[in-house]
Amino acid sequence: MFRMWAKIFRDNHMLRDTCITDAGEDTRTHKVFHALEEVCYQFDLGKPIWLDKTISDFKRHSKARFTQDNFIENIDFDYLEIQIIEED
Repeated sequence: MFRMWAKIFRDNHMLRDTCITDAGEDTRTHKVFHALEEVCYQFDLGKPIWLDKTISDFKRHSKARFTQDNFIENIDFDYLEIQIIEED
């Protein structure tokens, strides 16, 4: 079972959150991308861009923050945070 928790924050307050579950046989990378796509659909966001800093933080901590720098359009929150909370 793979589960990813996504949260939107503004002024250090969580505005929204969701948990995406994937029981498929895909690779971890594919599961992360599919889960992030589902998060963006649920939150009505454009897909964020994975910058080098975002990738290195995700590899190190299984957690990443997407700020305004990661989005093409303007966002009305401070950051979107994703975290892997369960892996096979």
